[in-house]
Amino acid sequence: MSPSSDPYRSSQKLGAGPRQTEARALMETARALADARDNVDDITAYRAALRLNWRLWTIFQSDVSAAENPLPDDIKQNILNLSVFIDKHTVDALANPEGRKLKVLIDINRNIASGLMTSPEGGGDDATPAPRQSQSDDGSVIA
Repeated sequence: MSPSSDPYRSSQKLGAGPRQTEARALMETARALADARDNVDDITAYRAALRLNWRLWTIFQSDVSAAENPLPDDIKQNILNLSVFIDKHTVDALANPEGRKLKVLIDINRNIASGLMTSPEGGGDDATPAPRQSQSDDGSVIA
């Protein structure tokens, strides 16, 4: 994959920092899970939303496991522990499809995205405050 085709790098060139990119990915995935929860009869969409979320969290696992990741060890461990929970919960939700099982995944994604959209305490490259946003009843973000 060339650097120009990497969506993560492309979003950074457009002005989105890593925190905003991760928050956006979490919110979009939460939206897909919410849609699947609300239409659990569409098993294809249900499974696709779960697999999308699983892939996103696998990327997070890989990133925090990398030696060059600058996060403190305790935060890395917390993300890995949460990832293990998401892995187990996803396997259960795939094996026994029920809309209610998606709620916890939706809540986790939205809460972490909300945290990523706030300024980090220490400042840094990505310290620009995100615009204030709220969610509508359908889970979409309203600026």
